[in-house]
Amino acid sequence: MSIIDHPLTLGQNLSLKPFPQQSPDATSSTVLIVGGGVTGLINAWVLLDRGYHVTVVSKEWASFTEQQRLTSQIAGALWEFPPAVCGQHTDILSLQKSKHWCMVAYDIWAAIASNPSLSALAGVQMRASNFFFPCPIEELPAQQHKMEEIAAAGVRGFSRSAESIHKHGIDPRYGAVDAYEHLAPVIDTDRCMEWLMLLVQSKGAKFHTETITSDLFSQEQELLDRFSAGVILNCTGLSALSLAGDKTCYPLRGALIRVINDGKDFPKVESSLAITADAAQDNEIVFIVPRNDNILLIGGVAQPGRWDLDLTLDSPEIQRMRARAEAFLPSLKHARVDPEYPIAQGLRPAREKNIRVERELRTRTMDLHGEPTEEPSRIIHNYGHGGSGWSLSFGCAADVANLVEDVLHNLPASKMRLQEKDVVENVRMAAPLDRRSMSGPIRARL
Repeated sequence: MSIIDHPLTLGQNLSLKPFPQQSPDATSSTVLIVGGGVTGLINAWVLLDRGYHVTVVSKEWASFTEQQRLTSQIAGALWEFPPAVCGQHTDILSLQKSKHWCMVAYDIWAAIASNPSLSALAGVQMRASNFFFPCPIEELPAQQHKMEEIAAAGVRGFSRSAESIHKHGIDPRYGAVDAYEHLAPVIDTDRCMEWLMLLVQSKGAKFHTETITSDLFSQEQELLDRFSAGVILNCTGLSALSLAGDKTCYPLRGALIRVINDGKDFPKVESSLAITADAAQDNEIVFIVPRNDNILLIGGVAQPGRWDLDLTLDSPEIQRMRARAEAFLPSLKHARVDPEYPIAQGLRPAREKNIRVERELRTRTMDLHGEPTEEPSRIIHNYGHGGSGWSLSFGCAADVANLVEDVLHNLPASKMRLQEKDVVENVRMAAPLDRRSMSGPIRARL
């Protein structure tokens, strides 16, 4: 937990312009970010706009060819209020903090989507997001509580109506009897990763391709010296298994079928449609999301502990996944898969206690005037997001920026714990975004 707390405010300490909100100078500290996925890039953006020098080190970067894409590109990237559809959020502390983090991200993604030219460049749109249930929501206490939190947190366009079952062509024989919807950011990950890479480079980030192995703590001083850095930020996702020495990290394999959504083979799907794992009768997910104007994603699977990426359209779990989606939305029986990129699969970076946003807690014993003293590490961790990296991105990055200040002020490290801002009942609705201009500040939730 950070002792310093500066909220993330678009227009004040976060800028959409291709130069930093606050320019660094010769005395500004350098932050070394390890990891080039969405978490690393969003953290780079936030830190660059606060006047830091930033170097991002990654073993690989977003690719747009037939080779395996980054996990950040594979993601469904539908903004969700936690727990997410895949139902893998189990740690109470992480879950409660995620409710704050996701709302910070919600405001900023919505601001990007509200500007037509920026929305097209970044691949971010606001779309209706629909969730369906096999019984009245009141019979599912966890889902009812989540729905009430969404309605109270300031998520836009919330409404509850079983009429959306007929409206969206859901087969009543599938068993959906209740539903709600709200507006949510939907992100074209290929386009957004490309935009984020260009944005942070234009703001001054340096990219360095290198594979770092073994625990960062064991090589901390060497990395600080080699990159002239004052802080190391670990955004390595599943690689935190070795780079943070965290044996509780594990893969949560996922896959999505990509089909053509141009309105020729079935009525064009404009909204996301989902049944969550804990609400589904068979505990299997239905996840249908428009990726962009022409591609629809059909999912999903969540397979813990599976490292192999060998799924095909003929794999039994993929065939079951498609059959569920077609039973739920019969018009998909006529869907054509994307011939160039039919299936996306990757490993969600999961962790037993879910998300970790905190400083390294291990210390080194140093000799100070002949007396042993404990020296805190200068490493900060931001990993374990599972399938929620895009949804939590800016919220986690805001907390990381505060932790960077703690490190540079030589303040003591402490475990991640709840703060008043993390209690969703205390969150107040922000003023509506001014869609006519992006020049004024837009305050993310405190």
